[in-house]
Amino acid sequence: MKKDIILAGVGGQGILTIATIIGTAALSEGLFLKQAEVHGMSQRGGDVQSHMRISSNEIASDLIPEGKVDMIISVEPMESLRYVNMLNRKDGWLITSMNPFDNISDYPELEDILNDIWKLPHYVTIDANKVAKDKGSVKAANIVVLGAASPYLNINYELLENAIKKVFKNKGEDIINLNLLALKAGRDYAEKHT
Repeated sequence: MKKDIILAGVGGQGILTIATIIGTAALSEGLFLKQAEVHGMSQRGGDVQSHMRISSNEIASDLIPEGKVDMIISVEPMESLRYVNMLNRKDGWLITSMNPFDNISDYPELEDILNDIWKLPHYVTIDANKVAKDKGSVKAANIVVLGAASPYLNINYELLENAIKKVFKNKGEDIINLNLLALKAGRDYAEKHT
């Protein structure tokens, strides 16, 4: 098993939380993991990205070569396109929220961004904010996106659920349950729409 992932978004959207959950689940499964630190402007609103490599074999480097990314997981649609050149165009998946973080004056039309994404052979676009709000809080939108990516991660779904329980254990049962619902809703959406 090998999965090379780019996590993308803007500061404050929960990229590190997604990375922590995937990493915790992968290590629970006995997999090797390397992750580059988050690059970019990590303050709220700045673009951020991180490379994450998971494998059943040892991993030499935490950086992924161009054209070799198996999956882009993004909580912001324009940020997902920023790294599309890294994607393995034949087999790679792009999973993204359709909700823009409109923090620049010349933000492109959302329809143009989505049309570019929809030209890819493998993608899931999800209104993560709406799904998360329907489950209890828009703050769980990042976990909705993770849920939408979960069918393609090759990591046992139960281990992702267990990782959420570990990551949010100090936040209380309500937050844990909200995030478990968000994860499942994202997964259900991906399975229904791909």
